[in-house]
Amino acid sequence: SFTESKSFLVSGKKIFDLIKELEGDINFSLDKNDIKINSGKAKLTLNIKDSQEFPVFPERIENLMQLDAKVLLNLLDKVSFIIPQNNSNQALNGLLIEISNKDLTMTATNGHCLAQVKTDKYHLEEPISWLIPRRAIFELKKIIETTQEESIFLGKCKNQLVFSGESFNFFTKLLADQFPEYNPILNKNGFSDGFVNRMDLVKTLRRSVCLLSGQFIPTQFSFTSDDLAISILNKEVGAMQERIELKNFSSNSIEIRFYAPYLLNGLQVFEDENLHFYLSTSSKPMIIESEKDGINATYLVMPVSPTS
Repeated sequence: SFTESKSFLVSGKKIFDLIKELEGDINFSLDKNDIKINSGKAKLTLNIKDSQEFPVFPERIENLMQLDAKVLLNLLDKVSFIIPQNNSNQALNGLLIEISNKDLTMTATNGHCLAQVKTDKYHLEEPISWLIPRRAIFELKKIIETTQEESIFLGKCKNQLVFSGESFNFFTKLLADQFPEYNPILNKNGFSDGFVNRMDLVKTLRRSVCLLSGQFIPTQFSFTSDDLAISILNKEVGAMQERIELKNFSSNSIEIRFYAPYLLNGLQVFEDENLHFYLSTSSKPMIIESEKDGINATYLVMPVSPTS
């Protein structure tokens, strides 16, 4: 046991990973340059640093709004899955949060697909936006899930964004890159709409993905007023053809090709029995929309050109 207070720095990830792998009682002892960890026959050391090297903790946080933790987690879950890890366009490696005097919007894209959620439960008098790094978003999700707090405060501190609960303050730097202008591609003027059973489409897409065998092979989608024919041919593996019933499709026929995993990934976040979709031509995206519990969710997937 310590006879006086001590403060030092140790790698959080290293000590966390090590402790997960140990069993039984764990004993710690502190030397000048390291911390010793003993458990059973295992004897380990981790280097430590002077606590003065830790960044100065900000003194003042300006809280902007209070968010329901479950609602925030739901919003993040519906868009974070699409954020790329190491895209050459740095702006795509983050989540765009926009707050206006009407609503709060979160948008993410990987260049092939776009996911967006919008709710009028939260708004600010002065519009503001932030581009938050992917890593910070996933760390925030872990914290919310672990702490199980009911409310999260969203605030700012100089050039950082802060998410706070009763037991934590989570600071994140922001990306300075310009997020792509997305409103034009979400414009549905001239689009036809219809409904398709979500699970029927998901199961069919899963079967088509089984035939990809790791290859980038487009799946053909043939929409008519009554049904959707889905087909794929992989000369090295096999072929599939399947039909799904459509409801209230307002166009006679549209032929379009998608890379099935892109479409399937987005469908996983919807809960509707029937999906409301929009289509125009073979060169324009498919847009899927849903509204539940005051949250509007949109998923857009770009088609694959016939030459791909």
